Amino acid sequence: MRVSVPSEVKNNEFRVAITPVGVNELVRRGHEVFVQQGAGEGSSIPDEDYEAQGATMVDGAEDTWAAGEMVLKVKEPIEQEYGFLRDDLTLFTYLHLAADEPLTRRLVEAGTTAIAYETVQLPSGSLPLLYPMSEVAGCLAPQVGAHTLMKPSGGRGVLMGGIGGVANAKVLVLGGGVAGQNAANIAMGMGADVTILDTDLEKLRTLFWRFNNQVRQLASNNLTISELVPQMDMVIGTVLIPGAKAPKLVTDDMVASMKPGSVLVDVAIDQGGCFEGSRPTTHADPTFEVHDSVYYCVANMPGAVPHTSTWALTNATLPYAVQLAERGWADALRADPALAKGLNTHAGQLTYRAVGEAFGMESVETDDVVAGS
Repeated sequence: MRVSVPSEVKNNEFRVAITPVGVNELVRRGHEVFVQQGAGEGSSIPDEDYEAQGATMVDGAEDTWAAGEMVLKVKEPIEQEYGFLRDDLTLFTYLHLAADEPLTRRLVEAGTTAIAYETVQLPSGSLPLLYPMSEVAGCLAPQVGAHTLMKPSGGRGVLMGGIGGVANAKVLVLGGGVAGQNAANIAMGMGADVTILDTDLEKLRTLFWRFNNQVRQLASNNLTISELVPQMDMVIGTVLIPGAKAPKLVTDDMVASMKPGSVLVDVAIDQGGCFEGSRPTTHADPTFEVHDSVYYCVANMPGAVPHTSTWALTNATLPYAVQLAERGWADALRADPALAKGLNTHAGQLTYRAVGEAFGMESVETDDVVAGS
């Protein structure tokens, strides 16, 4: 199979969808890999490293997209890439369609077979291709939140902790999954007083032992959230419903009751965000204010640490990319039910129900599409 890897074009997105290790694995299996010139520079991977493993370097995005039967990306296509979508293309990337109606409709119109990293789901319910970026985003959230809390950044001027005789910052983490656990771990390491909320009691019991009861865990509900939010210096939202829009757990009225200069970091912004006032921002302009509180809603947080993120992502996606290249999309999905859950669009049809419900669009069952292909 011909596999193409274009440069990412989203604002300050420095990741790339494959490492030289990934190129080596595909090429030694007889596949052709085309990488856009300079695609790896933001992740400190020079073109020469790709060429050394057998990749063909291509000048320009249009030619790179055209060269591949399958395109591997990191982030969803943005408007300037819509013209590259076509009906004989398999696209394997993060899509987050429930928060992006224009892209959803464009993929359907183009007839592209689009497989989303974030909806590949194992029988256990875990999301193996979202996991590494959830780790990264979770670790970053307290860091960017702490920076935003500083007075020159518009925050309250509160240090996370570590000063004798002075109260630590109070941090609330919504969601005890991968991102939430990593956020709590880093925030605790920075000296903050951390509380995690989740609706899954088993998950909360696990967190009790993981953090040796040093992090407060509470069952999540509207009343508890509304009581805790006004007390906090920082709220980190990590709530995720696979493939669907994130629930709005923190209302503007709650934010209005917070201390001026408090910070809210919405890790769930790729799926629409879990704060009522959230809207996507970029690394170039990451924050805005709501009721005197500062929101950080960058939609590609892991892009800030691209070297780490690129290697972590390829470690997770490569086995699936190999299967798609070896078998073709239909046989690969038939052979792996977890990968089949990643199919979002094919041949002009929407194949993920939660996305259809978000936009009032008809969808078909993935199993029917795969069986008929």
